[in-house]
Amino acid sequence: MPPRRRFFRQPVSAGALCALLLLLGTPWPTRAEEAKPLTAIFIVARDELPDPNFADSVVLVLNTLGPAPVGIILNRPTEVPVSHLFPDLKPLAALHDKLYFGGPVEFGAVWFLFRAPTAPEHAVKALDGVYLSANRALLLKLLGRDKPMDGLRIFVGHSGWAPGQLEEEIANGDWKLEHAESDSIFSGKSEHPWPAAATPKRTT
Repeated sequence: MPPRRRFFRQPVSAGALCALLLLLGTPWPTRAEEAKPLTAIFIVARDELPDPNFADSVVLVLNTLGPAPVGIILNRPTEVPVSHLFPDLKPLAALHDKLYFGGPVEFGAVWFLFRAPTAPEHAVKALDGVYLSANRALLLKLLGRDKPMDGLRIFVGHSGWAPGQLEEEIANGDWKLEHAESDSIFSGKSEHPWPAAATPKRTT
């Protein structure tokens, strides 16, 4: 089986993302429910990383979800509101929170990170007090709370590397490693919208 690629050959717009989510009915991968306990780190993209999907990105990398590292970009909000996931749930229309671009792998699939005092069903531990899931029923339960987005961030797609690829990129200086902290996931600071705005061409 060919190695997974971590980027698209062609860019995908936020408008296309919205249409894709509605068309696909937001598929929900089950791997998170079957995974082993996670070991997590942050990787931070070097300045001027040429890949537009990863420029200015902070990625939570989970080392034991599969045979190679899997990651979720934490700081790339899209223009698509959370309410587009469940248009029939009228209370969500009042939310201003956006979906986040988790990466270009399985684009259209939905994952989410959330705070919880104890491990819930259908989720795996990412950090102390933070869990990862792709379970639709669990997400609906979280969104039904009085403060639905409190300690919750929702992502479309994720990031992936072939065996040895991420290690090579780190050795080349594309990424620096940082300790993974739960507050950094939900703080909303240093965000870089996705897709990145095109740099205007200079005229003479």
